[in-house]
Amino acid sequence: MPRTPTGAPEPGPATIQKADFIEGMAKGMAVLESFDTERQRLNATQAAERAGLTRAAARRHLLTLAHLGYLESDGHAFWLSAKVLRFSGSYLASARLPRMVQATLNRLAAQTLSSYSVVVRDEAEVVIVARSATYSGAERILAYGLHLGARLPAHATSTGRVLLAALDSRALLAWLRVRDADGRSAPRELARLTPLTVTDHKAFKARIAQVRADDYCLASEEHELGVHALAVPLRNMQGQTLAALNLVASPRTHTPEQLLREQLPVMQDAARELRALL
Repeated sequence: MPRTPTGAPEPGPATIQKADFIEGMAKGMAVLESFDTERQRLNATQAAERAGLTRAAARRHLLTLAHLGYLESDGHAFWLSAKVLRFSGSYLASARLPRMVQATLNRLAAQTLSSYSVVVRDEAEVVIVARSATYSGAERILAYGLHLGARLPAHATSTGRVLLAALDSRALLAWLRVRDADGRSAPRELARLTPLTVTDHKAFKARIAQVRADDYCLASEEHELGVHALAVPLRNMQGQTLAALNLVASPRTHTPEQLLREQLPVMQDAARELRALL
């Protein structure tokens, strides 16, 4: 999430007057978002560094979040409690997108005995918001961490590239830069997750341009070795890309050519069917 020079997250795309922006709430959310799969336990110093706050401010936010039940602590380190799942549970129960796509995902899985997901983008990551049911005989090749609510790096995933391809050139260039806590802009690091991950900005922009032209993305072993991933955009009737539909498969059982020949038409047909519902 972008930070202002004071360390607070910048307001999102929706416009907001400065007088209406609650900086204390923004800082508290920044502390909460400091916890991830890389750093599951943080002390006040680590949380301050990750959230762009002073240690004293981070400590107060940590103690408040623990008092409210969103964090647990042993007196030194803090970690997320199960209470934070209330937010994701409420989203999955009330959000329109997961409900609209679930029947289609289950039908695809029953038809092909494969596993499908619907994914949205959140800044530099993509988030799985719906997954198909698993049927007997379905191939059990799942990339590590592919569960409902999982967050994956956008640059190395087929879904992330499909969603980034929906940005115009100016927005994509803006995404490829990040601001630090002091407000300075720098190129976004595209982390190398496997030997095949594209990390060079020029090569990455070329890949996105190709995805834009193809209107699909096949990423082979860039996020995880031993996994092919195929994705197509999900658009509404106005042509806006709201999400991406994807499939993962093993190179041992599916070649890229097979995926494009057998799975791509099925997924494109599903995307057309969903368009009227989105």
